[in-house]
Amino acid sequence: MNETAPDKVFAGAIPALYDTQLVPLIFAPYAVDLVDRLLPRPLADVLEVAAGTGVVTRELAARLPATAAIVATDLNPPMLAQAQAVGTCRPVTWRQADAMQLPFADGSFDAVVCQFGAMFFPDKAQAFAEAHRVLRPGGVFLFNVWDRIEDNEFADLVTRALAGLFPGDPPRFLARTPHGHGDPAPLAQALRDAGFTAPPQFNTVTARSRAASAAVVAFAYCQGTPLRNEIEARDASRLAEATELATEALAQRFGQGAVDGKIQALVVSVAR
Repeated sequence: MNETAPDKVFAGAIPALYDTQLVPLIFAPYAVDLVDRLLPRPLADVLEVAAGTGVVTRELAARLPATAAIVATDLNPPMLAQAQAVGTCRPVTWRQADAMQLPFADGSFDAVVCQFGAMFFPDKAQAFAEAHRVLRPGGVFLFNVWDRIEDNEFADLVTRALAGLFPGDPPRFLARTPHGHGDPAPLAQALRDAGFTAPPQFNTVTARSRAASAAVVAFAYCQGTPLRNEIEARDASRLAEATELATEALAQRFGQGAVDGKIQALVVSVAR
């Protein structure tokens, strides 16, 4: 599936809402999972690409040995600014960088990590080739992508609810981009095209997404992601209405109090 330009716009109110609403809702458990997978490895230098608002960066800083240097990059200045504003428990090098044109020398890192960024790369093979280039022999490229939207209950229900509000042109950001790249076969091919010769390991990781109410979930998805751009492109005056409609659909399915839904992602690891 091809992304559209608004899918990549994380600006305005989105970065702060993304960090405060969406990160605890769906991203935090997968940040822990990625760092768990790195801990057994000897690491001197770690690169994070597409760091977003820094949930993985904070986990890396808190749990990797103090001797491991961490460089965190993102293409989007507002997201990187949000990450820097929140900060980390120890020094991290922050740098704006395009994952498809990394400004680092060959063989600079023992690990390249990317949480839920690969879905946004215009050319995955090119981005993966850059990860391959900057890795040292024996290093690891570790990333995750969301599984299909049907296996992510909140995102699926929000998408279906908004289709009723805009039936002639339903907002499909969540299905198209975050949840449109969970097939292992194209990812494996892109890794081969990038120069990785070791077979990648694919692990499906299921978790639970919990929030105090349906309204919290609806607000996070409708106003803290580029889904907001799609809604406002159709009718900016209906953002609140769209959020309320999503709230009602979620409450009908999951109840009026605290809500709990399935989330699922694919974790990919490949050696250099």
